[in-house]
Amino acid sequence: MNIILYAIPIFFVLIAIELAAEKIRGTQYYRVNDALTSLATGVMNQVVSVIQRLIPFTLYVFVEDRFAFFGLLETWWLWVVAFIAYDFFYYWNHRFGHEVNVLWASHVVHHSSEDYNLTTALRQTGTGFLSVIFYLPLAILGFDPLMVLSVGALNLVYQFWVHTQHVGKLGWFEWVFVSPSNHRAHHAQNAIYIDKNYGGVFIIWDRLFGTYQEELDSDPVIFGITGSVKSWNPLWVNAQVYAQLVYDAWRTRSWADKFLIWFKRTGWRPQDVDEQYPLEKVDLTRFKKFDIPLPAQLKAYGIMQYGQIATLTLFFSISAATLSLVQQCSLVLYIFAGLFGIGATMEGKHYAGVFEWLRHGLLLIMLLSLSAQLPIVLILWLVSLSLVSVPLLVLGRLLQSRSLRLYS
Repeated sequence: MNIILYAIPIFFVLIAIELAAEKIRGTQYYRVNDALTSLATGVMNQVVSVIQRLIPFTLYVFVEDRFAFFGLLETWWLWVVAFIAYDFFYYWNHRFGHEVNVLWASHVVHHSSEDYNLTTALRQTGTGFLSVIFYLPLAILGFDPLMVLSVGALNLVYQFWVHTQHVGKLGWFEWVFVSPSNHRAHHAQNAIYIDKNYGGVFIIWDRLFGTYQEELDSDPVIFGITGSVKSWNPLWVNAQVYAQLVYDAWRTRSWADKFLIWFKRTGWRPQDVDEQYPLEKVDLTRFKKFDIPLPAQLKAYGIMQYGQIATLTLFFSISAATLSLVQQCSLVLYIFAGLFGIGATMEGKHYAGVFEWLRHGLLLIMLLSLSAQLPIVLILWLVSLSLVSVPLLVLGRLLQSRSLRLYS
């Protein structure tokens, strides 16, 4: 059972409640472009997770099958032990994800938002393939793969609600569990908060291993990363740090550094590269969020197109095993093209209009290839989203080009 898939409707209900709270309280924790980028990276993560499920023999299953010390029987207390043990190893997975260049390149996606709301929880990486190595001790101990997948999903579901600014400190709860307050500190780029509060469910690991930091009124959190992504494109959000590592590895004259850069502490660069290609230093006293003018028409367009892509992703999640390889590939490519197009449109790229027109045309071809699998109601829904949103794209692009000239 895919727990995350069943939890998605609850996630969106909670996002709707938070948006209502935003309206009532008059806060400004949401921006359409940033929220759509978070949701789009969540879609990308879901597509990748489905592809991984289609591979029947994972590394975890291989290790558990051949090297497990014990044949553990499923009992209620073993589930509790598995849940706690998973969070312990999640702490170390999360911590190394902040402390090693190649692992940070994957995890940085989750921290790239300069806003903090429930959509931020869905801003997940599409390249987290190496994380499985941190849970192999559970395989060696004999924990069933399905049990580990289930407690891992529950761990992730728990983490959703802590991505909010509408809940303050929770007293004694803060001593044992991850809370919105101590997780806000984790998402900060202020020096005092960097590399702190790694727990998924339990904050006790941070208290035990010296990585706990309370959220301080004297040092208000500034969300994001010290090297801003400056993009609404979910594909680039996933690729940016990898690209920087590749550039640095290529440019350095040291053959040892070409290899070591991937495994050094996060932020480390070869000396010759750092001197010749210095990166911009962030001054938080003058911090300004990355933003690009976005007309209301393009906000509506982006939301509609996200609805279309999310619908296809849900269909892919449910039906992937029944589709042919060609259908699977075409659907994945279309979803990724949609994510790219939404990002390019929000950024006002000169090619975004032509790209989106072509994509809407390709939708009809793809729907024809899937007509035997897709219910007619779903086909009509997808086509109607394109037909209604195209006029918004045309008008929005005209207004956006005008505002970008003024913005520049």
